[in-house]
Amino acid sequence: MTSTQSTGALEGIRVIDLTQMLAGPYCTMMLADQGAEVIKVEPMEGDATRAGGPFRADDTLQLYGGYFASVNRNKKSIALDLKSPEGRAILIRLCNSADAVIENFRAGVMDRLGLSYEMLRKENPKLVYASIRGFGDPRTGRSPYTDWPAYDPVAQAMGGIMGITGPDADTPMKVGPGVGDTVPAAMAAFGVVCAILRAGRTGEGQYVDVSMVDVMLSICERIVHQRAFQGVNPHPEGNRHPLLAPFGMLKASDGWVTIAAHTDEFWKTLCGLIGRKDLVDDPRMATRQARVANKDAVYDAVGAFVGRHTKQQLKDLLGGKIPFGPVYHIDEIAGDPHFAVREMIVEVEQPGCATPVTIAGVPIRMTETPGAVRRRAPLLGEDSDEVLRAIGFAPGEIAGLRQAEVMK
Repeated sequence: MTSTQSTGALEGIRVIDLTQMLAGPYCTMMLADQGAEVIKVEPMEGDATRAGGPFRADDTLQLYGGYFASVNRNKKSIALDLKSPEGRAILIRLCNSADAVIENFRAGVMDRLGLSYEMLRKENPKLVYASIRGFGDPRTGRSPYTDWPAYDPVAQAMGGIMGITGPDADTPMKVGPGVGDTVPAAMAAFGVVCAILRAGRTGEGQYVDVSMVDVMLSICERIVHQRAFQGVNPHPEGNRHPLLAPFGMLKASDGWVTIAAHTDEFWKTLCGLIGRKDLVDDPRMATRQARVANKDAVYDAVGAFVGRHTKQQLKDLLGGKIPFGPVYHIDEIAGDPHFAVREMIVEVEQPGCATPVTIAGVPIRMTETPGAVRRRAPLLGEDSDEVLRAIGFAPGEIAGLRQAEVMK
């Protein structure tokens, strides 16, 4: 783990984390990475992703796998039975001490448990309450799909990103990572910080509602203005951009690279570097608009050069001179000095393993309060005693609650 000792810009902020799977935990991970105290409240059997793996071959305990380890670092864990009155009472006390509570259950679940935003804010008016759902919460606009369950592929499909991704106009395709979860998570983290900032000024919390489908549309903003300004219904463009050329992926002799030389300046530089200065004066490619209108000819000309060279040769020739990047796989990422100096692959302890494992680092860099991976993901209920003592429970009370199987 990083040696950075700063506790982060969100030091002193307490977040109650009632999330599961990916979207919610990624949101609270972002807050924890920046120094917030995130208390993960799990069911008595634990977050389902603990058992989901993947597990390293030498893990003798298998208490949690890579999925859980990656997005639950820097958090504390307490296990509560929220179906019991005692468990709900504990959660209410936790929320009374918190700046924010975040959940990603289906709409109405928290209300039925007697833990709605309206109920919790009565005792803590400054509380920021955030939810991440497929189609949002009725409090900010009831969708006809409010009650539909949703995961990443549903958000990608209905939010527009699949409809413009794919090898050809007729073949939509899922984006590889779970952007239908992680991007809404980042939006929710931003919303929570904004609401906490306002609560500090006004003493008034609020409800933060993030719809996964809405977020997908927001990051596909281009399709909205293309429809409005051009009257088109965008479809997948393969590895090219519909409005810029060359701006996309080309095949090298040993893999793929990306080139974004759409401006006149970068186009002239690229043509010189590949020994095709004649293309600068070619009327089909002389202007930005002409290159878009004749993108097949542009890609054919550049692609003929790219295809004769390796990714490394192209990196040596083009890197730093035009916008260029080889298409990396994780082994190449792990070997590139950029990711090492930026601490984007970090080691953490893994219970049950003799040596550390690696997880992705923190991409938001701050000079005075740098975020960091300071602690591995917690064991189930690892911090229950500490958390309950901090809100006034005596050791005997904690022991009684554990014996009654209200908590772990």
